[in-house]
Amino acid sequence: MSDHRSESPRPEHAPGPPEPADPPGAAEARTPEPAQAQMSKPVRMPAQSGTPNPAVPDERDTVPEPPKVPAYTQQPPAPGPRTAKRTPSELTRIRPAEPGVIPAATLWSVLATALLSALLLGDGIGPNLLVVAVPAALAAYFAARAAGRRLRPWTAVRAVGGLSLLVVPALRDAGWPVFLAIVSAVAVGSLALHGSRGWLGIFLGSLGLLTSVAGSLGWGAHGVRDRMAGSRGRWGVAFRSTAAAVVLLIVFGALFASADAAFADVLGSLIPDVSLGEGPWRLFLGAIGLVGALAAAYTAAAPVRWDALTVPPGPARGRLEWALPLIVLNLLFAVFLAIQLTVLLGGYGKVMAETGLSDQYAQYAREGFWQLLWATLLTLGVIALALRWAPRGGPRDRTLVRAVLGTLCLLTLVVVASALRRMDLYVEAYGLTRLRISVAAVELWLGVVLVLIMAAGVFGAKLLPRAVAASAALGVLAFGLVSPDALIAEQNVHRYRQGHSIDIQYLRGLSADAVPALDALSEPLRSCALQEIQRSLRSSDTPWYATSWGEARARDILGDWDPGARVLSCQGVGPGDEESGRGGDGGDSYDPYDPY
Repeated sequence: MSDHRSESPRPEHAPGPPEPADPPGAAEARTPEPAQAQMSKPVRMPAQSGTPNPAVPDERDTVPEPPKVPAYTQQPPAPGPRTAKRTPSELTRIRPAEPGVIPAATLWSVLATALLSALLLGDGIGPNLLVVAVPAALAAYFAARAAGRRLRPWTAVRAVGGLSLLVVPALRDAGWPVFLAIVSAVAVGSLALHGSRGWLGIFLGSLGLLTSVAGSLGWGAHGVRDRMAGSRGRWGVAFRSTAAAVVLLIVFGALFASADAAFADVLGSLIPDVSLGEGPWRLFLGAIGLVGALAAAYTAAAPVRWDALTVPPGPARGRLEWALPLIVLNLLFAVFLAIQLTVLLGGYGKVMAETGLSDQYAQYAREGFWQLLWATLLTLGVIALALRWAPRGGPRDRTLVRAVLGTLCLLTLVVVASALRRMDLYVEAYGLTRLRISVAAVELWLGVVLVLIMAAGVFGAKLLPRAVAASAALGVLAFGLVSPDALIAEQNVHRYRQGHSIDIQYLRGLSADAVPALDALSEPLRSCALQEIQRSLRSSDTPWYATSWGEARARDILGDWDPGARVLSCQGVGPGDEESGRGGDGGDSYDPYDPY
């Protein structure tokens, strides 16, 4: 502690006369008093009149200040409606912290994604989509590593699954499985960035990439500005080096291309053909790639905690109140399935004989399938609600829940088998179409979900949400890899060889994936089926990076073949046309109830 004695400050620029000697007791008078005593001393007010004595304060001119109460003796104010502590909202709890400065590797990866999107995606979708997705995935990886996030097993599985789904556009020419694969790849990639585990977290996490778009733009702009302000010299060197390399490539590439035609063909196939008229469209694609890669990197650095949003379980019901409706439903399922054994074990002729629907078999099979599909979906909803209100008293309640719901799942699996059998009979009678193969695939996946629910009842439901999401992604991948258009063509050609009719009008609308199967037809059916596909292939000049393997194989099979005059006989092809083969067995491939 320092000495309490102090002298009055004196201005440094105007020294005054020497001070007189201190009278006795002046030192004690200048000793400062404690802070509480100083605050309680009377304060001198300005004099109204006269010449008061400064040494003796006038009581009329002073206002005593209330004594200061020490802080440790003060009582906190009583909480009122305005001062009550508020709990954080749901959005506050799940909102991530602001990420740090964007890494340089992330910036370069985002720039590469934008350039590749502008150069490659303008000519179509094929292997180029996977090429564009690789630097976007690297941008997210570098951002997550800079933020201190570790690569967990489920994150790695989802990342590999999302990239694997983009193999479908590289292999298949059909647009509908390609679109499904692209949407699924975006959803699985978003799940990999968020790392969600629960039901609600997985549902919202698959769409959560869209919530990072706005924040990622500001994050990227601030990162670019800060780095350019601190390293203008290095950016200048990089720009000059890149410009010099581009100039050299253009000059010497043009010279070598003019000197050798083979080199010119190779160079022309490798370099994208960018015209001035396509500039706005390619700029838009580049902006899409830039925003998408930035959003992925921002999500990887600061993911939204969707798992913090939880749905509390409903109030537990009594055993009788909960189990009685489900037991009645199980009995109804059992009675229905006992009757359906004739459909499962019988065939086309047996069903015709027992139902007497020889003229309406299409309606019987088609409507029965849709009803069983809806029954499967509703059963999954019943299981979800039953788990929400299930009794939770002890081991007996758990045994009751497993027994009742396990029986319901097992009976629903038989319903799934019955629906698939109906669809098999329907396809056997009328052929395979896109709608029929799609709904059959959905029904098959619902059966897989039921098996996963039954396994969760035995081994625990901790991994059930992630397992269901993984099964959906694997189902979409398998659906694209098996090439549904090729399966449709193969099944219809096989039926035609066994004496059934064939719908050429429908088959000619398939994609290039169906060419290998349709090429085996005899004339004039072959020319009628391949006319539209060959016309589309000959008018297309897509480069290699936008050409799928299915389209490339169709080009190799057809070559420069021109159907010519053979297609004149296709004008009358339709339901019941004998020339096309549709009337060969009474026109059984034509279903008036199914436009697909």
